[in-house]
Amino acid sequence: MALDSESRWRLVRMMKAKGQQSATSTEPTIRLATEQDLPAMVEIYNYYIQNSVVTFDMEPMVLADWSAKFKWINNLGLPFIVAQSPSGQIIGFAYVAPWRQKAAFKRTVEDSIYLRPAAIGKRVGTKLLTELLALSKAAGVKEVVAVISDKGAESSIALHERFGFKHQGHLGKVGFKFGRWLGTVLMQKSL
Repeated sequence: MALDSESRWRLVRMMKAKGQQSATSTEPTIRLATEQDLPAMVEIYNYYIQNSVVTFDMEPMVLADWSAKFKWINNLGLPFIVAQSPSGQIIGFAYVAPWRQKAAFKRTVEDSIYLRPAAIGKRVGTKLLTELLALSKAAGVKEVVAVISDKGAESSIALHERFGFKHQGHLGKVGFKFGRWLGTVLMQKSL
């Protein structure tokens, strides 16, 4: 049975309201990361190491680095998620990790979100952060800290502001990359 245009849009709105996606959706799927996703994460993250100041890492990371991080975060029971396009490509990832190693900080984490450049501006970061915060709260996290470069990461600051993160401070000239000094903006959200 063919649907007229109005009926089709009514069905689409109803499916969205129920949290379902239509068969022709171009929306990414947000899901828990697996070991098979790690090569894509390495590729995405290394792009930012080599081309931006949103990470203060200087040397490209290898699969073993990400494998160790992935296992460590999973063993702590903290969320590590990916955004997957309808074609199956990993277009972004996000996770939380302990903010500090001391026991009193156990329920405080730092969030990280990275997207393929082609996914920027398509609300993939919003979808990842929405799910990351929900999973973090379910895992018993009470505070989420964002440590964001004070140059070249304005969209990350804006994203965190939209989610209610509050500015808690600014550390100037704490990193040196690409021949210039960089600082960090500290933001925080209570769950």
